[in-house]
Amino acid sequence: MTRSARSLWRIAGAAMGVSALLLSGCAIEDETTPSGSGSASQAAEDQSLVVACGNQEDVCQAWTQAFQEKTGIQTSYVRLASGEAVARLESAKSNPEFDVWHGGPVDGYNVAAEAGLLTQYESPAAADIDPALMDPNGYWGGVYVGVLGFCSNQKVLGELGVEAPKTWDDLLAPELKGQIMMAHPATSGTAFTALWTQVVLRGGEDQALDWMKKLHGNILQYTTSGSAPAQSAGRGEVGVSIVFSHDCVKYAEQGMSDLVTTIPSDGTGWEIGGVALIAGSKNEAAAKQYYDWALSAEAQEIGPQHQSYQLLTNKNAAPDDRMVNIDEVNRVDYDFAAAAAAKEALTARFDEEIATAPKE
Repeated sequence: MTRSARSLWRIAGAAMGVSALLLSGCAIEDETTPSGSGSASQAAEDQSLVVACGNQEDVCQAWTQAFQEKTGIQTSYVRLASGEAVARLESAKSNPEFDVWHGGPVDGYNVAAEAGLLTQYESPAAADIDPALMDPNGYWGGVYVGVLGFCSNQKVLGELGVEAPKTWDDLLAPELKGQIMMAHPATSGTAFTALWTQVVLRGGEDQALDWMKKLHGNILQYTTSGSAPAQSAGRGEVGVSIVFSHDCVKYAEQGMSDLVTTIPSDGTGWEIGGVALIAGSKNEAAAKQYYDWALSAEAQEIGPQHQSYQLLTNKNAAPDDRMVNIDEVNRVDYDFAAAAAAKEALTARFDEEIATAPKE
């Protein structure tokens, strides 16, 4: 196991206090997608699953197809940001349209658990996961860890005469006016991680919002999806995006070769990506089978095969050199419970005082 992977288990202890977090998300595309034909027994053919998936499209497709091929259980997915997933689960609470939720930060999972939308489950597969990366109340299991960073277009920044940002205050450079993109913290866990990081770094919510007001003048657009800003940077629409670092690595490999990843040296936040069972599912046995599989090394290693380079939580999963070296990351003391308690009011203030306010 690499030094980076070993360190994952040391830092994971910070997650033990997680009990209720807020809405988050990585990707949006409301489209139910089948994952292959499968070849299973009649018992398996009589079962089916619909997964609410919070990862990138190709990873969602690969996960559900691999599970279907392994079990013969007909499996499809809908790609949703976590905020949208919670809303969909709530709206269909009496007749759930999903059986499993897979991918995306667990802050949204905790919101769903508090609303009675998830089912507790003690998976035997959790034996291979550090307990700090499993919900102590049994509502979700951790399948990966991601680190927040900056994804910059070197060509655009070269034309502007600035270097890729290395600290949060580097984002306030006047040369970057209209050259930064991030998601909205009410819909994206990526963006809320960035907002709460400012609360920690600057000593309070008022101070964080004051800093975000300064950043607002350099923001071109707030998106719904947490990863969309990286694609915009890759296309040269902006010079800098605020995303989880693994998304930047992925898009650079996909041909957006001007992209470079930097991690703020003055401190950054991190996420746990999860899997959970949906309360009221009519396919609970198959859903538990999917949950167990999602925690396995076999399932987790699918992500890197599709350029999704989050750190993996299963101790038997093979690490990848393109994953962030966690030893080199200055992580803030991210209090997940405090962030959750503050989320609703803080994001409302962000929307009123910053996102919808006219720029100076």
